[in-house]
Amino acid sequence: MLNKRYLPSITALQCFEAVTRHLSFTRAAEELNLTQSAVSKQVAQLEELLQHLLFRRVRRRLQLTPAGDLYLVEVRKILTQVEMSTHYLRSYGGETEVLRVSTPYTFGARWLVPRLKGWRLRHPHIHLDLCNEQEPDELLQGHSDLAFYFGQGARPGTESLKLFSEELVAVCAPDSLPAEPLTDPRQLADLVLLQNASRPQGWHEWFEQQGYQTEHSYHGPRFETFYMCIRAAQVGCGVALLPRFLVEEELAEGKLVIAWEYAMPSQDAYYLAYPEHSAEVPKVRDFVRWMLERIDQ
Repeated sequence: MLNKRYLPSITALQCFEAVTRHLSFTRAAEELNLTQSAVSKQVAQLEELLQHLLFRRVRRRLQLTPAGDLYLVEVRKILTQVEMSTHYLRSYGGETEVLRVSTPYTFGARWLVPRLKGWRLRHPHIHLDLCNEQEPDELLQGHSDLAFYFGQGARPGTESLKLFSEELVAVCAPDSLPAEPLTDPRQLADLVLLQNASRPQGWHEWFEQQGYQTEHSYHGPRFETFYMCIRAAQVGCGVALLPRFLVEEELAEGKLVIAWEYAMPSQDAYYLAYPEHSAEVPKVRDFVRWMLERIDQ
């Protein structure tokens, strides 16, 4: 539970933030339609709660203390979030439902988002709220209604629909390849192997499945997402091992090229999951039907 003893009021936070912008209690009071003494009192109470001075007077002018400067960053985050949440709720009518969908970042940006075109027209009362979550276990904790994930089979307590498998290809910028054609995939190690944190054994398996071994398969800069790997390869940082469907656009436009003609099929697949108890929830059914209609687009 929250300890209310250490929760300042929104008014106090607003007064503090206004004073930091104007460096004047009087002008902050005018902006907030309060008296100067009321604003001063709110800030004083805030300082008492924090046990730190937030302002000091230097040559008759207000100046933020180091503690005040630090606190200001957090206060602005809080006030911005409160404002956004208020606008968020005001935007709905009484019939509107929110459908929370979690997705891996690059998959969501590259594959999912283009397939959401037209959703609002068909389902005007279902507001999509997409977030970047990696774990389908979040479903069982009520953090999302549906989750896209990459893995093997269904997770306990959920129903999972297999969407499609993938194949991994080695790609790089056209000018990253040497003038002479490669004769051995191990030569790619001379171009720098870009590593993906979610697939740490990717390059090792790629070489192994072709009957090769190299001591460099785990060497190279490591990136958190496929999107970072795509950009790194595109600007010439090295060779990235990526799902082909995520780089179809770059390959078609010539921004990336296949560095070695071998596509490694993955043993895992992409799934759409939702809690078992949500199977008959209309908004969940509508979204599942929508995605199944667009899976091959």
